[in-house]
Amino acid sequence: MSHNTFGHLFRVTTWGESHGPAIGCVVDGCPPGIRFRLADIQAELDRRRPGQSRFVTQRREPDQVRILSGVLPEDDGETVVSTGTPISVMIENVDQRSKDYSEIAERYRPGHADYSYEMKYGLRDYRGGGRSSARETATRVAAGAIARRIVPGMVVRGALVAIGEKEIDRGNWDWDFIDHPENPFFTPDPKSISVFTEYLDEIRKSGSSVGAVIEVVAEGVPPGLGAPLYSKLDQDICANLMSINAVKGVEIGNGFAAARIRGEENADEMRTGVDGQPVFLSNNAGGILGGISTGQPIVARFAVKPTSSILTPRKSVDRSGAEVEVVTKGRHDPCVGIRAVPIGEAMLACAIADHYLRHRGQTGKG
Repeated sequence: MSHNTFGHLFRVTTWGESHGPAIGCVVDGCPPGIRFRLADIQAELDRRRPGQSRFVTQRREPDQVRILSGVLPEDDGETVVSTGTPISVMIENVDQRSKDYSEIAERYRPGHADYSYEMKYGLRDYRGGGRSSARETATRVAAGAIARRIVPGMVVRGALVAIGEKEIDRGNWDWDFIDHPENPFFTPDPKSISVFTEYLDEIRKSGSSVGAVIEVVAEGVPPGLGAPLYSKLDQDICANLMSINAVKGVEIGNGFAAARIRGEENADEMRTGVDGQPVFLSNNAGGILGGISTGQPIVARFAVKPTSSILTPRKSVDRSGAEVEVVTKGRHDPCVGIRAVPIGEAMLACAIADHYLRHRGQTGKG
């Protein structure tokens, strides 16, 4: 199977399956001299880790990360420094329950990649989806933790802004609340907790699922990253975000809303700041114009579909063509979009880190 790598200079290759012994990734192209702690990577994986609330899958994976190559330890015993060689990361799988999937071994689950996967490869791993499982995204989060340190001063944050038909109140936005221990939703709106809780409890008890919208923001990104044609920064950001399991739509800045307003509303006007540099009066473009970063915050949103593994019977067929009903048992997220927040952050960080290195290689700036 090909196509397991993304990025150009900052290249990430992931490997492993949902029910195999381990998953991992190889980060190639990380410059030498990048310092980080193993705890920094672990902290990001802990944010994505399953089993942390009743609103996500109860699969119990510690997601303990190991770095096998590409770094040297520093004297403090906690920090490592990249050597410029491939950084290999491994995460063991410890809580697989392959028997949960035995009933669908011959059946195609509606909404899943079972049918299309088998049509392409002639076989499929029915145990949690194998290579197409969202379990693989843990490795991307590890790579994203390294990518965050490539661009000096860059800060990448994400938030869940809608679950199904319920949306946050942006007037209550509080970045500091997103990782609060009593916030199981990555929401920036404290008042949305009770709304989301009641709504998702109803969805979960009915044996169904619901989708979500995630917003990711990168601040401290220098202007000039990207290219005007076939290597646009927003193009690669969209590709990275769309590659996340269950994502069905991506937008930058105003996105689709830009099609519903007039030109004078959409254009980000400019003035001269106190330092003599241009200042944008709005950010409808989401920090990218003509495929190139402007220096403003880069803002992207992506839509995650409802989890396809549900207890509600759905019509389908099996390998022989017989008509069947499928009920997917096991441990599944009633809203898979919740744990997509740290994944979206990681993929945004990887795209920007890659373009930062390409910009530095082409122009010598960085």
